[in-house]
Amino acid sequence: MAILGHGVDLVEVARIAEMIERHGEHFLNRCFTATEQEYCASYKDSAPHYAGRFAAKEAIAKALGTGFRGQINWTDMEILPDTEGRPVLALKGPIREAAGEMGISHWHVSISHTMEHAMASAIAEG
Repeated sequence: MAILGHGVDLVEVARIAEMIERHGEHFLNRCFTATEQEYCASYKDSAPHYAGRFAAKEAIAKALGTGFRGQINWTDMEILPDTEGRPVLALKGPIREAAGEMGISHWHVSISHTMEHAMASAIAEG
């Protein structure tokens, strides 16, 4: 297997908290699946968890080289923890097709956050 793409992103947690406060459900529904929202909302301070997923989705788009253009939507990517707490990526729609065309068969996603920043790394393998 070879690394076919790598992306990294850093987000200010306060920026995401402000977007949630200002735009509410519109922002949340545009950027996060219902299951991601349920997961993040289970925390007393959900903003760092939303910010981590936001950063991860940016990193994934960078690894693919697609950005968020055309038919690609934020909710075409879903990042949830496995039983050990590791972030696991599920793709659907056009972004899944793009990954398939690139020969990507596996993703490694890592998310880390503090109260001020969230960062994520995404490695595409194929």
